[in-house]
Amino acid sequence: MDTPSEQPSGAHPWQPPQFPGPPPVTATTGTGRPRVRPGRVWYLAALVVLLGGVAWIVFGLISVGHRVDSFPRVPLPAGGTVTLDRTGGYVVYYEGPGASRGRVPSFNVRISPAAPPAAAGSPRRYTARVTYSFGAHQGRAVLTLQVVHPGRFLVEPTGAPAVRGGSDLAFGSSIAGRGAGTVLPSIGLIFLGIIGAIVVGIIRMTRVRHARAQGF
Repeated sequence: MDTPSEQPSGAHPWQPPQFPGPPPVTATTGTGRPRVRPGRVWYLAALVVLLGGVAWIVFGLISVGHRVDSFPRVPLPAGGTVTLDRTGGYVVYYEGPGASRGRVPSFNVRISPAAPPAAAGSPRRYTARVTYSFGAHQGRAVLTLQVVHPGRFLVEPTGAPAVRGGSDLAFGSSIAGRGAGTVLPSIGLIFLGIIGAIVVGIIRMTRVRHARAQGF
């Protein structure tokens, strides 16, 4: 019977053949060039603020335009009646060709109650220069009127034959305050957006130069 042969002394045991495997993966530490703060996303934030200011002023001008369209009007030189449905101050605007450039013909206006309980004080000259031009309406503020009791009022122009046909007297609230309430916040937002973008740009540029000086 055959018996297992003994290996010579000093011989290595048999090993299966080795096949080459994938090369070892070498990991490196560190993140390379450091990220610059603040990130570019802050440019987007500044742009959003700026566009918000632009949108605000556009919306405000549209709102003022709609307000002007809703003013009750009396034709010139004919005159007529107008319904003023709230107490308080009204501004009387002359609307006609060239009114937005300050061209207002000389004439007088008498405003009186058309029926009880309407009541108002005497019209007063509007001293500031306030003009507008929205669509077919271009006007200038000429008078102020304090209404004590709402109702219908008779508007009688005198010396108005010099007024071109197609002109009107419009009665409404002051657009000066509405304009300021729209324009000032809008300018503030636009200015803030521009300044914000400039500040972000300066900070990023300074930090990029510093990183390059450090060898990144």
